[in-house]
Amino acid sequence: MTGSKERKKHGSISQSHSFVIRHLHQDDLDFAESLVEIAGWNQLRSDWLRLLSYEPEGCFLIKVDGIPAGTATTTTYGDDLGWIGMVLIHPDYRRRGLATALLNHCVTWLLDKKAVGCVKLDATPDGMKVYEKLGFTAEYELSRWIGRSIDGKSEDRPGHANPVKGNLDQKAFGADRRKYLERLAEDSFATSFSAHAFGMVREGRIANYLGPVVSQDACEAVEVIKSLLRTEKQSSVIWDIPEDNHRAVDLAEELGFKRQRRLIRMWTGPNRIDESVEMQWAIGGPETG
Repeated sequence: MTGSKERKKHGSISQSHSFVIRHLHQDDLDFAESLVEIAGWNQLRSDWLRLLSYEPEGCFLIKVDGIPAGTATTTTYGDDLGWIGMVLIHPDYRRRGLATALLNHCVTWLLDKKAVGCVKLDATPDGMKVYEKLGFTAEYELSRWIGRSIDGKSEDRPGHANPVKGNLDQKAFGADRRKYLERLAEDSFATSFSAHAFGMVREGRIANYLGPVVSQDACEAVEVIKSLLRTEKQSSVIWDIPEDNHRAVDLAEELGFKRQRRLIRMWTGPNRIDESVEMQWAIGGPETG
């Protein structure tokens, strides 16, 4: 485990500014949503509310001289894994060490306060440089794919039900995130499942978001994904896939999706998470894994 002193030494900021980090509240969500819009991210207010509801003490706001300047969230999956997401800094306050200060705060919160065994996040290539300085190690790459839904009749669409198969998901993801996924299913407008697979799709600010999709059977994964993509009205869809799941990548290409950008999954702390990337046909989102 990376020591607290080692983590904190990277969190400096200009002495001419005073910053504080406090819990994020619902009253802060107008500011949080403005950061998402500026960054061009896909999250909606419902995503912030779900994170706040699930982990109210693990979501943070950083203020400089009393003015809101950035956000970060943490999500815990039992004692095994903690996740960092929604690290957003307002353009007026970038390159002042605020992201580093927030990350140090989140890592300390997860490893020292929540005592999780490992901390992970999904980084952009630019963000990866910051995370490496904080002791994070690259694990594997993911790609964001952009595409369109599949034409279909309304009766062909999957309904809304709780599709979560806890043991199956834990085998794929490496930690027990059943409680979080049950909340995510409530915020998804369609879910689909079979004997050895399940998936969800939800609304986003820019496009619908496909994920997570977990399966230990390729044929069932394809059927779940196609059922979730089927709509009467064409819409854009975002789909984040681990690059090592070659069958999922091939399916995305077959369905006409295009790679937009890459992400890097990173970790710090003792990484004892035993996951199966091949079973992850779509992640749940960069903000929560």
